[in-house]
Amino acid sequence: MPHDVIMPALGMAQDTGKIVRWLKKSGDPVAAGEAIMEVETDKAVMEVEAAADGFLSAVSAGDGEDVPVGSVVAVIVESEADVREAMSGEAPEAPEANAEEHAGADDEEPLPEGAEIIMPALGMAQDTGLIVNWCKDAGDKVSASDILLEVETDKSVMEVEAGHDGYVAAILAEANEAVPVGSVIAVISAEKAERPVRRSGGTKVAASKPETTSEEAPVSKPAKKSAPKPVTPVEGRVLASPKARRLAQEQGLDLARLAGEGVAQPYHVSDLETLRRLGAQADAPSAVAPASVPLHIEARVAASGFMALLDWLRKETTDVPSSSRIWLGFASAALRSADARDTIVADIETPGGATMRFADADRMRLGATLEEAEGGDADIILRDLTGSAVIRATARAATAPVLTIGRDREDFIIGFDYHDGQLSEAAALAFVTGFAGRLEEPLRHLL
Repeated sequence: MPHDVIMPALGMAQDTGKIVRWLKKSGDPVAAGEAIMEVETDKAVMEVEAAADGFLSAVSAGDGEDVPVGSVVAVIVESEADVREAMSGEAPEAPEANAEEHAGADDEEPLPEGAEIIMPALGMAQDTGLIVNWCKDAGDKVSASDILLEVETDKSVMEVEAGHDGYVAAILAEANEAVPVGSVIAVISAEKAERPVRRSGGTKVAASKPETTSEEAPVSKPAKKSAPKPVTPVEGRVLASPKARRLAQEQGLDLARLAGEGVAQPYHVSDLETLRRLGAQADAPSAVAPASVPLHIEARVAASGFMALLDWLRKETTDVPSSSRIWLGFASAALRSADARDTIVADIETPGGATMRFADADRMRLGATLEEAEGGDADIILRDLTGSAVIRATARAATAPVLTIGRDREDFIIGFDYHDGQLSEAAALAFVTGFAGRLEEPLRHLL
């Protein structure tokens, strides 16, 4: 089946993307996860990966061209014969057809004028985004830095800023709906709309519900005292706002219990009271305590010290390492000091970029080329969000602790997610303190 390659949205205020260069040409074989082109945003150059194995064909935009977000720029087909067929055929007219379809759908009610907010691609292989929660309602006043909504990716729930000052004039998709990347999900107008628009525009994602039997009593009805009913395991992800997830972690509450009782997702702070009422079951002698508790630490550090380091490096050398490369060394050194490890294997992740793995980055000279490590699990994962519109994000830290770095004006926002089985609380606090100190005064630590 052919797979469209679309121009992704790497920021909420992004209308177009510039193709810096194609890394593959039409007819070349590609593998899923392999970088096929580079796209420039207002902050960084990102690599776009192939979403499937096959052959690249029907490349419709060249190097240096600006392309509207959501537009198809190429197609990945299954065989070389399909490549020849695509090259001999006429250019696809899908964008125009979709535009006409969209226009027809809007006949029900015209949208207010203003800045269109689109569903961003927080990963290059991401086709849709799941709206967890709207933090602002239709008609609300917003500033550019206000959190407008929460979007779930395959790894975490991320807060997305409004990107514009004004009023929320239209909300075009509801919570718990999956929306295609590049689709308009809201409109922010300069003046308050007389009749703000709110409608559904995505695909509803059903919450997972366990199977029940006639012998099980509903949670809402009082039941006779007896042995506690075991919570049915729930497959798949549990959707919750970052605040609800954080409070649940701090209070030792398991959000999966709500899913096991059939409470609709996503969960918010108000749902924690329902979860506490279920706590009596957890206190019963037969209840089993969770083997691993997810924990979160957050810090804010002024960016001025790190920017001074970059200025110094630019004066001293022409080969300035990337910010992520420097942070990788800081993180490895801080973890080695906090947890006394001989070897530190670290992964680097950026929205839209390929994951890279390195060993003992703190033991290498700052300008040295790192060799990628292979196999096994990482000791820590570093996620650089400073090139995106996302300020902070909570990670599941399923395989390793996750250090997330975002940028909020003149400050770095550091988030550290881990499980108590991965690090002790003392080691985790020592790690975050050590990393924050290196980020705040890097010249002192390096010299």
